[in-house]
Amino acid sequence: MRNVQSVEFEGADVEDAIEKAMKHFAAPREMLNIKVVCEEKKGLFGMEGAKPAKIKVSKKRA
Repeated sequence: MRNVQSVEFEGADVEDAIEKAMKHFAAPREMLNIKVVCEEKKGLFGMEGAKPAKIKVSKKRA
């Protein structure tokens, strides 16, 4: 069984979360396994209820 480290990231949207993951792993997007846990939700008229996007990322093996 492989020991793959995956890390969760949050962002204003999925792309923001992916940018954070690329910086964390110091790797380009194509070197990462990215699973979207949940998309961001915007609050109505900027009110409460907004939720960040969440992704789970691990580095691909060569």
